[in-house]
Amino acid sequence: MAVLDWLLDSDPAIRWQVLRDLVRAPEAEVAAERARIARAGWGARLLDCQGDDGQWDGGACFPGGWFDRDDTDEDLGQPWTSTLHTLQLLTGLGVDPADERVKRAVERARDNARWEYNGELFFLGEVEPCVNGRVVEIGAYFGHDVEDVLKRLLGAQLEDGGWNCYSENGSVVSSFASTLCVLDGLLAYQNATGGTPATIEARRRGEEYLLSRRLFRRRSTGAVVVPEWLEFSFPTRWRYDVLRALDYFRATGAEPDERLGEALDLVRAKQRPDGTWPLENTHPGQVWFALDEEADGAPSRWNTLRALRVLDHYA
Repeated sequence: MAVLDWLLDSDPAIRWQVLRDLVRAPEAEVAAERARIARAGWGARLLDCQGDDGQWDGGACFPGGWFDRDDTDEDLGQPWTSTLHTLQLLTGLGVDPADERVKRAVERARDNARWEYNGELFFLGEVEPCVNGRVVEIGAYFGHDVEDVLKRLLGAQLEDGGWNCYSENGSVVSSFASTLCVLDGLLAYQNATGGTPATIEARRRGEEYLLSRRLFRRRSTGAVVVPEWLEFSFPTRWRYDVLRALDYFRATGAEPDERLGEALDLVRAKQRPDGTWPLENTHPGQVWFALDEEADGAPSRWNTLRALRVLDHYA
């Protein structure tokens, strides 16, 4: 109970998900808390950051003028303040897409944000599957047309079942991160529209790509692909980790697959004696503000919420 009290003593974006996924509160109570996101706390602050041009920080994927600067430092990480990353974060917070303030904000971004890569409007997407997957996720969540970019994603699926942002440059082996970004988009599309036979089959093949590798191992040798994937961060951005993947499979509502067992054991092993999970591997880069007030290693409400609901779902 102490952990639930700690989780509930937080922002509306966390509170409503705790009420829905862990407390299983009445729908009216969950909806009332969710409605607060656009009016108070992190969600309201992010909406306040939208510029007069309808974008966040003046750009679609990167802040306006980012590539004209001579003081950028790759060691400081990617900036996370542009339109794509802010809308992805609002989606993750669970802001109500029917809220009038939210609808106006997304419509302004739809009509004004253009991709640095090709100059297309935001919901027409660009070329990288990891970007287009998030465009589909955001568009489906907020009720906007993403059919063109969805077709592009279906055509970009690789023979092994996944996706890779470098396929345009000749890569024929899928990326865990790109694949999960697309799967998030396909799941959001299916939740919003019911999906099509083609999108459902594409999602099934993408899931099999991850499951056949037990979410973090090489299929050829069984070795851990990237050790950092065993560390849990939030916000995850486009990055991959085991908890993010497990939370995706939880969200599908599918029957448990035994190939998730090792990943679930990893989550269990990370729980601390006080019942919390730590913040790990925060991805560097310019942000509007921090969602976890503590540094890596401190208890994380976001990781604790997501770990508890994953374990609860598979209990």
